[in-house]
Amino acid sequence: MSSKLQEYKDTLERNLVDKSLVAFTGLYLVFGFGAELICNSIGFVYPAYMSMKALESPQKDDDTKWLTYWVVYACFSIVEYFSDFIVGWFPLYWLIKCVFVIWCYLPTDYNGSLVIYYRLIRPYYQKHHERIDNMANSGKTKSPH
Repeated sequence: MSSKLQEYKDTLERNLVDKSLVAFTGLYLVFGFGAELICNSIGFVYPAYMSMKALESPQKDDDTKWLTYWVVYACFSIVEYFSDFIVGWFPLYWLIKCVFVIWCYLPTDYNGSLVIYYRLIRPYYQKHHERIDNMANSGKTKSPH
């Protein structure tokens, strides 16, 4: 089983280096049918797999890295929902979004999710978390269960 998994991993790594595959994917994200599905799969499948690996590892650093990615991904998804009308008018949207999510999970010490979290999300959280906690706690006390 592990040899088959290693074979898939090696094939994936070879294909990611193949410039023609990258060019095809980029063009498909601009002109292809189902570009949204491809883009969202790129932003979900690999990070989900790496998150499961992180949960199973004894280190905590990888857990924090992937939790940060998911917080940024969730915030982006909420913003994207309200700006959904842009997608129809902007033909490069899925390509740019794909590049964005890949930047957010790049295996570097300071990838996109860390930049966005520490510069945008964390300051907002620190400013408002007590108020949000108070509202959540008051909702719990008013709940009939």
